[in-house]
Amino acid sequence: MSESQTPLLFIVGPTGVGKTDLAIDLAVRYKGEIIGADSRQVYRHMDIGTAKPTAEQRRHAPHHLLDILNADQNFDVATFLSIARAAVADIRRRDALPIIAGGTGQYIWALHDGWEVPQLPPDTEFREAKTLEAEQKGAEVLHEELMAIDPVRAAQIHPQNVRRVIRALEIRQATNLLPSQSAERSGILVNGLVIGLTMERKKLYERIDRRVDAMMSAGFLAEVKRLAEMGFEMGKGPLASPGYREIGRFLDGEMTLDEAVDRTKTQTHRLVRRQYSWFKPSDPRIKWLDAAGFDLQQRATDLVDRFLAAKDACDTIAQHPSGRPSDEIH
Repeated sequence: MSESQTPLLFIVGPTGVGKTDLAIDLAVRYKGEIIGADSRQVYRHMDIGTAKPTAEQRRHAPHHLLDILNADQNFDVATFLSIARAAVADIRRRDALPIIAGGTGQYIWALHDGWEVPQLPPDTEFREAKTLEAEQKGAEVLHEELMAIDPVRAAQIHPQNVRRVIRALEIRQATNLLPSQSAERSGILVNGLVIGLTMERKKLYERIDRRVDAMMSAGFLAEVKRLAEMGFEMGKGPLASPGYREIGRFLDGEMTLDEAVDRTKTQTHRLVRRQYSWFKPSDPRIKWLDAAGFDLQQRATDLVDRFLAAKDACDTIAQHPSGRPSDEIH
């Protein structure tokens, strides 16, 4: 089966909305395997702060793209596409359904829309110079530079995420292309159903706040301490994520623990707003469902049933254009 024929199910939406639970439910129902589309869950030892699927959840369905890198290693959309496409092919060889679940919009649409992203070799000299500039002048200086060049890409990256800002500037420097326009479509049309989960914003923020409190009860402070003891710097690279940066500042004595927790909640709310810039309510590619609805699983199942039934019908027509089985005597 070619990549364009492979049925793919996408579960998308902002953080905290319930993508993992729905993806696992559908994986169990449809013999699926889950490919993570999360720019943080690929990192080892970042479990609680990224809401990574638990060991119990992973027992219900195979998961891919979890725990493959250390927190000081680079991971970008080109790397994601390479690994995710290999995972899709592997899953289909087992006659299972690939389910791509996550909140990193760039990864979702890169796979869905068939992007081809240049895999540029790292320019160590450029990166070191920009890292030094950020240390001397502040991360905001680099983000402002990117904003002047490519406001679309700048709006998608947190100003404190120096690694990703530098990577965007590096793409511009190496290709003279806007980072937001450096990806091209391969011409492959993915056969995908995109289910988007959403809920009223106030309810979502309240759910996020409860989840942050649950993270702290589950040992998030100890997780951040452990990463720091391993030599990783909070607020740098993937550890610039909400929670790691703030708890790191608490450990450095820059704020109280209560302030760090409150700041984590605020920053996660901001992350939600950035994610919705990738997953717009008006996007015709997305079939939106209310994550708080009592009939969520049934509505999702109905969508998948129709999608797979239509796929089977298309396959039959493609194999037998006359509408008759190929071995029919006539």
